[in-house]
Amino acid sequence: MSDCPTEEGPANPWERWGWAFAAIWLVFLVYPITATLEADVPTSWQVATGACILGFAVSNVLGYRVVAARAWAALGMMVVFALATVPVIGIEAVAFTPYLGMLAALRLPDAWWKWATLVAVLLPLVSLAGPDWFPAWFFLMVWPIMLGGVLIRVFGDKAQEVTRTRSHLALVAERERVARDVHDVLGHSLTALSIKAELAARLIDVDPDRARAELVSIQETARQALAEVRSTVGGLRAANLEAELAAAPLVLADAGIETSLTGTVADTDPRHRALLAWVLRESVTNVVRHARATQVDVELRSTGLVVADDGAGFAATGGHEGNGLRGMRERVSAAGGTLQISGGPGTRLEVVLP
Repeated sequence: MSDCPTEEGPANPWERWGWAFAAIWLVFLVYPITATLEADVPTSWQVATGACILGFAVSNVLGYRVVAARAWAALGMMVVFALATVPVIGIEAVAFTPYLGMLAALRLPDAWWKWATLVAVLLPLVSLAGPDWFPAWFFLMVWPIMLGGVLIRVFGDKAQEVTRTRSHLALVAERERVARDVHDVLGHSLTALSIKAELAARLIDVDPDRARAELVSIQETARQALAEVRSTVGGLRAANLEAELAAAPLVLADAGIETSLTGTVADTDPRHRALLAWVLRESVTNVVRHARATQVDVELRSTGLVVADDGAGFAATGGHEGNGLRGMRERVSAAGGTLQISGGPGTRLEVVLP
């Protein structure tokens, strides 16, 4: 983890509910309180020690209510209050160490929590220098508690790391989606513009009126492409199958390619129409760019789409898939379908969706 995981505000459960966790475990302060009441010291000393125990408890609860960068202050106050009880309760002050260890493990920044927790774990060992009657079971109680705090911190850090990784992967996937959308939009539109421009250049001398109409069409296509790119980048564009079915014959006709359409939009699954629109758009673009075809057959099915041409075939491109085909395959695969390309003669692209 790069930064302290507990500096993320209310999203951190220990910052939101840690105070309740700390308050519940304050019941074990009964041991230093009992030691204070049984100590053979003046009553004023007992009252002062009781006040220090109360201050320790308040600092412990507050330690879970502040951001991790300020948890040091709470931990420091807890150490001061714990040391202040030593003159009265002596070695019994090691009863405070579980609270120090848990706060250090759960709330301190990444760079320090391991070392601070280790110190808190080792502190009870000072009891070995104390009286022989000090209970051995204390270590069996304290160390598992602090080990639990360490495990909670480690698992919590891993969970947040997984969350960040998933967010990063989602961001990468979204960027790839936008890149595919922009490629599809620009590839189709620029191909159409190129064809219309070539047609206008050929007609400008022999049929000026038709050439003028093509130039107007070029302007309209350019404006439409610009609008589509803007909406695609903004994540607002949804491909429309009806619109693509209407536009495809026009683009192919400008390239001198006839179109045959079998089926209607009603024959397709409504869940996949946006995807089929993208596939049709990219298929038409590929035919115009690479196929050198004279006829394209488009067939709409309940299970998908078939686009076949009588052109040079897929081998004419070296058998390599470009960005457009890879984008189509990724889209279809993400929808649980398959994309198959076969040739001889021409090229046949078939999409089968569940």
